[in-house]
Amino acid sequence: MNPSVPVIALVGRPNVGKSTLFNRLTRSRDALVANIPGLTRDRHYGSATLDGQRVVLIDTGGFEPVAATGVAEQMARQTRQAVIEADVVVFVVDGRQGLLARDEEIAQELRRTARKVVLAVNKCEGISRPVAAAEFHALGLGVPMPISATHGDGVHALMEECLEDWRAERDRLLAEAAEAAAASTDEAEGPADAAADEEDVPVEAGEDGRPANGKRAGDAAEGAAGKGDAEANERKPVRVAVVGRPNGGKSTLINALLGEERLIAFNQPGTTRDSITVDFRYRNRDYQLIDTAGLRRRGKVHETVEKFSVVKTLQAIEDCNVAVLMIDAADGISEQDSAIAGYILEAGRALVIALNKWDAVPADERRNVLQECQRRLYFLDWAPMLTISALKNRALDKLMKAVDEARAAATRKLSTPKLTRMLHAAVLHQQPPRNGPFRPKLRYAHQGGQNPPVIVIHGSSLDKVGDSYRRFLEGWFRERLALQGTPLRIEFRTGANPYANRGK
Repeated sequence: MNPSVPVIALVGRPNVGKSTLFNRLTRSRDALVANIPGLTRDRHYGSATLDGQRVVLIDTGGFEPVAATGVAEQMARQTRQAVIEADVVVFVVDGRQGLLARDEEIAQELRRTARKVVLAVNKCEGISRPVAAAEFHALGLGVPMPISATHGDGVHALMEECLEDWRAERDRLLAEAAEAAAASTDEAEGPADAAADEEDVPVEAGEDGRPANGKRAGDAAEGAAGKGDAEANERKPVRVAVVGRPNGGKSTLINALLGEERLIAFNQPGTTRDSITVDFRYRNRDYQLIDTAGLRRRGKVHETVEKFSVVKTLQAIEDCNVAVLMIDAADGISEQDSAIAGYILEAGRALVIALNKWDAVPADERRNVLQECQRRLYFLDWAPMLTISALKNRALDKLMKAVDEARAAATRKLSTPKLTRMLHAAVLHQQPPRNGPFRPKLRYAHQGGQNPPVIVIHGSSLDKVGDSYRRFLEGWFRERLALQGTPLRIEFRTGANPYANRGK
């Protein structure tokens, strides 16, 4: 048991309201919710606060204990892992449908665990709660608690029941720890006095009054504090969204990086339906890996659940720091891959292109595949393109290095004098084309934003600058600033003409 943060797993058959309860407790819309069975498949973690106590919630997919093959078996494995990690299991059932055979199968398996199980009878709004909960006494899991996850009825009492035994156990462990600490203090009173005498010995000082190492204690403390602040800012988690067409290896990539079967990876398009965020630490840096549903062409998206998945994927692209575009190299690049790349470009996110399943491409065809990808994605010539194999853990170190470099380029701070000098050099190399009687004048430049980097150029008649010259400036700055892996945006701002209204 974790004495500081309890873990609560939500378990039940499909479409009983687990994700609805998860969203209510976390006060979010992180879990995808629709009146469609089997929408949630992977474990979904979230945080909630109840009366000042932080809890970790795990949303799970529909549990089928007897499933032996296919996606259902993978979902059952995910649920069992959530039960292992949890301090308390909330078994959610449907009060409107009543007790079903699958509920009895789940209850039978939960009774074999060493976890506390709380039975929540959901969807009790508008019906008699005692009547709805009555038949669930047969499960032998204690008193059923009628709730409504949609309206919030009975949810607070449910959480209080979940935390009652945990709080008692926490208090017991804390009391034992306090007694052990007091006993250790009593035994160490003598040695502690000796240590205090040693601390009173003056430190040998140099000629300038400093300690022998040449540093004052205050100087060392200040240096350590400044270094700590810089490191804290640098180690802010990097959000990496893995996007692409269905069955491109997105979940397999995240599992390979984590070194565990954290996500369901199945050789079936559309296995992942929701966006799942997973914390990841790589080479002393924190990341948040976001697994997304595969994006198909708009004309092939008919099911409501798939439309929800598309929305969640686009939100993940907007919220991430770096996007990894997964392309199935064995299947070849398609127009949909180019469309997804366009979404990323429009969002202005740093990008790394990963040609997955490279081991499945015949050696004599690899050059052609690479050239075709470069041709189709010509508008992303600034993004690194890597060949990897998520299934066989090949080139994943290069991938993470490219992600770090793209992130660094997207958040780089650019000096105004340096940008202005580059701007003047660009104008000297190639002036903007004349538009009418006047030629646009570009006077100075400065940084206007990050992720993506924005360069703001001031001058006169800049509204007459065409797209071709804008692209020239983008390439000019990108080459000299070495901005690889991130888009670059140029904005023009024209000063007001003080003589515009004279003579009228």
